[in-house]
Amino acid sequence: MTTDKYDIIIIGAGHNGLIAAAYLAKAGKRILILEANDEIGGATTSVCAFPDFDARMSRYSYLVSLLPNQIVSDLGLNFKTLSRKVASYTPFRYQGIDQGLYVSRIWDETTSASFNALPDGNIEARAWQKFYGEIETFAQRMAPSLLKPLPTRSELEKQIGNNTVWNYLIENPIGEVITKTFKNDIVRGVVLTDALIGTYVSAFSMQANKCFLYHLIGNGSGEWKVPAGGMGALVLELERVAKSSGVSIAVNSRVVKVQSDGKEVSVTLEGGKTIYSKYLLSNAAPQVLAKLRGKNPPKSLEGSQLKINMLLKQLPRLKSDMNPHDAFAGTFHVNESFAQLESAYQEAQSGIIPSRLPLEMYCHTLTDQSILSAELQREGYHTLTLFGLHTPAALFDHNHDAQRKAAMDAAIRSLNEYLVDPIESVLARSSTNELAIEVKTPLDIEAAIGLPRGNIFHSDLDFPFRENDETPGWGVETDDPCIFICGAGAKRGGGVSGIPGHNAAMAVLAKES
Repeated sequence: MTTDKYDIIIIGAGHNGLIAAAYLAKAGKRILILEANDEIGGATTSVCAFPDFDARMSRYSYLVSLLPNQIVSDLGLNFKTLSRKVASYTPFRYQGIDQGLYVSRIWDETTSASFNALPDGNIEARAWQKFYGEIETFAQRMAPSLLKPLPTRSELEKQIGNNTVWNYLIENPIGEVITKTFKNDIVRGVVLTDALIGTYVSAFSMQANKCFLYHLIGNGSGEWKVPAGGMGALVLELERVAKSSGVSIAVNSRVVKVQSDGKEVSVTLEGGKTIYSKYLLSNAAPQVLAKLRGKNPPKSLEGSQLKINMLLKQLPRLKSDMNPHDAFAGTFHVNESFAQLESAYQEAQSGIIPSRLPLEMYCHTLTDQSILSAELQREGYHTLTLFGLHTPAALFDHNHDAQRKAAMDAAIRSLNEYLVDPIESVLARSSTNELAIEVKTPLDIEAAIGLPRGNIFHSDLDFPFRENDETPGWGVETDDPCIFICGAGAKRGGGVSGIPGHNAAMAVLAKES
């Protein structure tokens, strides 16, 4: 920090803050990013979680869907994402036989055969293709609006031009169309998972609709891709672009107070130093920003995900006889039928860790081995990322360490139901014989990167439009004309998208024009 005055100060050097900074610096603005931690990246870092092994894992966020190609192009980012052949695999046991539902990213004969093995599978297959065809058209028509000022509800509905799809995605609980469209409980559950990742609600909550929408509109295709080199590769490239554009970044710079008179903002750091700017962009959660401003923080759902990172000596065999290199290449669903997901939600609501914990898993190294050293690649090691659903922060408020272990044990039990090789038997072991497994509860996530109650979306997701009587804007504005939200807590925030970072930058530049 060579000066006490900047055009714009940004709180938080996560990917959205870096993207906002790069856009603003390229427009000639003098930018300072203040990062509380000793490294940048926030949830988009890559780390060697297991010191004995040279494997750089995406510790928190791990896949990319929402990041618009336009942002990559605008900023000249040398960042690649890789497509996965497999969309998902869901093992299940039916009439005493271990089976599985395989879905390729692009419908093929293997997917068709997998559906046809289900009772009335040909009917489910046709329903699947029709449903996701409608969703893709919806996404293609909506995606271009995400980097523009917020459309009104009426404007976007007209732009979509399909009342049937609009009604089941926007007006009515997503659980209704899922149960109406599909009859098989496994198929219903696979569809529902996109409505629940990081969102602690029932299938029949409208909040599930918003989560579902955000998981399926990225770049008009909703494809979830693997970041080449791990998520940290995005951070390094954003840092390069930001710094080359003149952005100043100060780590170990925790903000303790934000004040504004509507014309200028003052930011006070731990230690008492005060810095001034014309505008402030907050990549921190809205709740954090409110506390810094001395205001009551807004309420929102708490985080509900258990994150487990693992390093394996080899992939485990499955009881269904599915090739593990196919099963784990996409999203691997565990205990995620529709009924199981609803049951798990009810158990969590009653204050207990779900007995058959629903899990989402994927193996980065089946698509991109570059995060492993050459030695680990030769020896056949793989990373495995696990995301446990319906594990709200409240379950860990008391006896946190014991509850963390209980949740880990529940996750392992759930996974092992479908494996020939118990996961413990294929986990790498350190030089001190410790298993290469790392568990993060919502409270751990809050402590590490400041997400309130571990909520990966910072606050409740909103639909990507404004109501017809709402003031026009970019969805990043606050009650102060000098302060904007550039992180996941903005409208159209959430996920590794850069959208709120872009939109906050555009909102500032619009005021300056």
